[in-house]
Amino acid sequence: MSATTTTTELERIIAGDARAVARAISKVEDNVEGAAGLMKSLFPHTGRGLIVGVTGSPGAGKSSLVDKLAMLYRSRGERVGIVCVDPSSPFSGGAILGDRIRMQTLGLDAGVFIRSMATRGHLGGLARASVDAVSILDAAGYEKIVVETVGVGQDEVEIVKTADVSVVVLVPGMGDDVQAIKAGIMEIGDVFVINKADREGVLRTEKELEALMSLAARGDGWEPPIVKTVATENVGVEALAAAIESYREFLLKGEANLARRASVARWRILELLRERLVERALGGEGADEQLDALANEVAAKRRDPYSAVEEFLEVSEKQ
Repeated sequence: MSATTTTTELERIIAGDARAVARAISKVEDNVEGAAGLMKSLFPHTGRGLIVGVTGSPGAGKSSLVDKLAMLYRSRGERVGIVCVDPSSPFSGGAILGDRIRMQTLGLDAGVFIRSMATRGHLGGLARASVDAVSILDAAGYEKIVVETVGVGQDEVEIVKTADVSVVVLVPGMGDDVQAIKAGIMEIGDVFVINKADREGVLRTEKELEALMSLAARGDGWEPPIVKTVATENVGVEALAAAIESYREFLLKGEANLARRASVARWRILELLRERLVERALGGEGADEQLDALANEVAAKRRDPYSAVEEFLEVSEKQ
């Protein structure tokens, strides 16, 4: 790609051209040549948008909540980017169509950009690509960028941790409190939402959440609010937006903002480093053949995976 084309591409992204943004995200998702250079050029233009991470158990109504939150932001004249991350299914081929179909109204709005990202069978790189996609939307001038994850596994937690504000969505009567502790999302929640609050058991879920939060006070002194919503009826969405804004203001007042950004920066560097080191190791001469041979030995129980890795690294270091 010539320098002129790169400059034009960069200008179109910064101007908020939806097609240029879509192409840029595809480029980083597929990790094609020029992706790293593009991200380097875009980096100085990032840091203006508010990144909201939304996570929670499947069936908690995250998509409906994101839909209504985006509509609220649009009613205020703000441009909204939505990145939906699906590390769970290698069979879906990319998009979680059900969630996107529910967002059809938003999809017709030129001020909203929606992108679904999935593993598509690739190992690693999804978290890095998702965070890069958010940076592209940030550079393109989207004031609010919502990252919605499908589950509450480690990959999703890592991605949501890179957001400015992390929203954890729970529902009454599904044992979400236990799942929250298992997945470690109690520590990352800046705002907790009890969605489908017209169901029985809301008070119990709220009390359990309060009890869990009282067990471990946060180092930054923030007390995460609990917001009750019924997303399908647009109830409590303004209160959620207010809670998100409240945490943003809290961050701007103290040193917690710098510490959080430093933590995100460290994570991003490590993600890129892991990816580059794996690429380098697998890019050596005969690496695929050696990997296949070692895999067969491990499968046949003639060798353990640890010594297989050690041998693979020894060979790659000599090249």
